[in-house]
Amino acid sequence: MDKKEIAALFEAIGTLLELKGENPFRVRAYTNAARALESQTADLRQLADEGRLTEIKGIGPDLAAKITEALTTGHLKLHDELLASLPAGLLDLLRIPGFGPKKAKIVYEQLHVNTIKKLEAACQSGAVAKLPGFGEKSQQNILAGIALIRKFSGRHLVDTAAAAAQPVLAALRACAGVIRADIAGSLRRRRETIGDVDFIVSARPADAPGILAAFTTLPGLLSVSAQGPTKASVVLAGGIQADLRVVSDEQYAFALNYFTGSKEHNIALRARALKLKQLSLNEYGFSPAAEQEKSAKELGSRLACPTEEALYAALELAYIPPELREDMGELDAAARGPLPRLIETQDLRGTFHCHSTWSDGLDSMEAMAQAALALGYEYLGLADHSRSEWQANGLDAARVRQQAVEVKELNARLAEKGFRLFFGAEVDILGEGELDYDEETLDLFDYVIVAVHNRFTLSAAAMTARIGRALAHPKVTMLAHPTGRLLLEREPYAVNMPDVIAAAAQHGKIIEINANPRRLDMDWRLWQHARELGVRCAINPDAHSVADLQFLA
Repeated sequence: MDKKEIAALFEAIGTLLELKGENPFRVRAYTNAARALESQTADLRQLADEGRLTEIKGIGPDLAAKITEALTTGHLKLHDELLASLPAGLLDLLRIPGFGPKKAKIVYEQLHVNTIKKLEAACQSGAVAKLPGFGEKSQQNILAGIALIRKFSGRHLVDTAAAAAQPVLAALRACAGVIRADIAGSLRRRRETIGDVDFIVSARPADAPGILAAFTTLPGLLSVSAQGPTKASVVLAGGIQADLRVVSDEQYAFALNYFTGSKEHNIALRARALKLKQLSLNEYGFSPAAEQEKSAKELGSRLACPTEEALYAALELAYIPPELREDMGELDAAARGPLPRLIETQDLRGTFHCHSTWSDGLDSMEAMAQAALALGYEYLGLADHSRSEWQANGLDAARVRQQAVEVKELNARLAEKGFRLFFGAEVDILGEGELDYDEETLDLFDYVIVAVHNRFTLSAAAMTARIGRALAHPKVTMLAHPTGRLLLEREPYAVNMPDVIAAAAQHGKIIEINANPRRLDMDWRLWQHARELGVRCAINPDAHSVADLQFLA
């Protein structure tokens, strides 16, 4: 097990203990330990071997022993025992947004509900609304949450899918007979959420059976759902379906392009092939339009394309990176000449919107600064929460002044390394668009990020006006996660984003691309319009720990 898996195990134990009504301090010990492990940069196995696990904040001898057990055996006896002591299906209820262990415990004890289906029926009958601490509004929220789960069923965050796919890709590339191998599909296009993961491999026909056999016997698979002479489907740990297709090396560029998609991009490419070349384009190659598509598979492509670059060149297009293949004007742009180079991690000189232990971050400002320095950044923007975010340990004006002193001291030490900490804040946009700090406090910051953290049920008109008024404030620098969405958890609140973008353009404000994989907000579909209006963007990780700086990668 790695640190991420052990942290997830500790988080699960905390949840299971809460479901059983255990001592809150014991519950908190496991959840705090999970957060501490997530932010660790040191190698856990080395710390365990050296007997130094207790050096991690919040890890005592008992938890250190459990980390060692997980590292050694791959599971925890306590976790197994807790799972066995609770009704099957009860944990599934916690997938419902806003439905935590306390509520799950009540509905189980009062109504004997231990599945989502039973909970839905209890809500529809009105039984849940009659429970203490619930009511009609809670009941409707639960039903809405269940609907959300069904809508997102089978979807996975891009970072989760990438973490599951990379070891598989490495294993495929190491297989005997593999010539080329790549990830395709929506993961290659870096969409926000992923349904399944596609792998394309080129090999000689004689090597295909061995490659498919290796794929279907990978360690940690949950199941093998299909296997044929050239393709197979499996379910990876975490429930992510993965499909493998083995093609000849001559077909590789065509297959990789076709299965990368998007569907709309592929349709546009096929239309261009017909118009320019009178050829049909499919996953096997270019075929005469008058013949069946299978001709390219059987006879070979009329145009040899060893790479995707050659495929696009055959259609008189500059190469289009996978991230842009959404039929949103990229073909017209590629027909005019080379596309602008996409921003890479190494292009970043720094970032904003990072939290520290002054509010709800896990690491100190100095630790965050040193981590950013190690990544080669020249600056880092701290933006801890404002006072209204009490649950996130938001800072009042007095604590802001204390933090300002510490930032100044840190900058004095960091200046010799050519690094600077920018002192900012993530300031709540209050109900009518006013800010959470007075003018005197706002003057203390180098920059101000504003964000909506409450009253998500306002009408689109009211929310848009609320954000617009905040953007008009002269001391505001940028807008954070403008729609409030949490991918696969919470829908965006109602807001007219074109009007918000126009307000940012009018007042010269920045809108962030929140690179946290749970947010990825502002949505990529809106950036073309923002660019046309001249709105600048900041790529921010919304980091709450040193480890979260990886979201910029």
